[in-house]
Amino acid sequence: MRNPQHSIAIVGGGPAGALAAALLAAGGRNVLLFDEKLAWEKPCGGGLTHKALQQYPFLADAASESSLGNLIDRCELISPSGQRVRFRLQYPVAIFSRLALNGLLLERARRAGVDAQVDIRQERVTRIARIGQHGGNDWQLVTPHREYRASYLILAAGARNPFRTQLLFPTHPSDLMVTAGYFIPGRTSLMQIQFLKGITGYIWVFPRADHVSAGIASKMGEAPAAELRRILERWLEENGFRLEGARFYSHILPSFRAQTFEGLEVCGDGWAMIGDSAGLVDPITGEGLYYALRSAELCAGALLAERSQEYQVLLESEVLAELKLAARVSQRFYSGQIFGDSVLERMVSLTAQSASFRDLMSDLFAGTQGYRDLRPRLCRILPEVMAEGLAGALQRPWSASASGSEFATDPLAE
Repeated sequence: MRNPQHSIAIVGGGPAGALAAALLAAGGRNVLLFDEKLAWEKPCGGGLTHKALQQYPFLADAASESSLGNLIDRCELISPSGQRVRFRLQYPVAIFSRLALNGLLLERARRAGVDAQVDIRQERVTRIARIGQHGGNDWQLVTPHREYRASYLILAAGARNPFRTQLLFPTHPSDLMVTAGYFIPGRTSLMQIQFLKGITGYIWVFPRADHVSAGIASKMGEAPAAELRRILERWLEENGFRLEGARFYSHILPSFRAQTFEGLEVCGDGWAMIGDSAGLVDPITGEGLYYALRSAELCAGALLAERSQEYQVLLESEVLAELKLAARVSQRFYSGQIFGDSVLERMVSLTAQSASFRDLMSDLFAGTQGYRDLRPRLCRILPEVMAEGLAGALQRPWSASASGSEFATDPLAE
């Protein structure tokens, strides 16, 4: 057993920190895991893609338990002008309460140690410093209760944790996203995404096991937080959601610009960052859970192999290349034009008109369709998509169910 003085310290006990702790302990390393809240209800959707469930089968098993997760395969997209389309996802999204998900991962961390241990401390780290002459190599971590020492430091404490500036640089407001929302009592089986005019973000409704997480996200500085809350509340009222007994939340998420990703360092001499601390969130969708878990896995694997610097290389090839591309095209996605209409309007209309495009959207929600090979697939299916769209346009005037709605055919009925 290793000397506890030379353990690995992880600051942050969310999904990234908890999974890293479990993997490192299973590999024989002693781990100090710090989080002042431990399992708590983080304000977010809580969706895990099919790609994430394939990578981590224990989460798929947990999602099938109604008390922990909710498997959702019905989705509604709403364009900024109000056009709607519902379709069925080929692979369900598992939607977790973050309280349940964090609790599950922390329990796995507690049980992981065989020849090592995970020492979970519900304490807030207030100061981190190098120890020894001329900076030293070990880390000193100070909490209100005591001081700790570790030989390696992993930051997993979110986008705005104060220790990022010690290792890298302060987070610029343009690299952040503001979210606000409600946990609403009740149940629904429909996941909804409403895109908005003039906002780089959207409204979401994610059905959890025993309540609904509904929220709004926008790039920091686009609209005041109070205005975002008013927009969300108005939309919820118009769509039949009542806020009696609901709990309000707000939060800050990373949404890095392309230039920020280009200069990003996720590890250095005796330290690494994973999850939101490293900004590993899709700037288009806001999805970060898969990247949090995968970064923890890659970081732990590099440390167990005694090749800590390989973490940067592994993350670059598997995660950062995808997120850099998303950052480069995110503004075009939210405010660009295609085929004489906005990208968002056209995306919703094509989803309604074309089975081939619905398959593409389903794969995007599943996480199995990446951005790097999205353009070749679009070029490949474009003739079929256009033919299906034309056939739908010709069919609608003869459809007895048209009743004035542009999207008379409900793909859920297929």
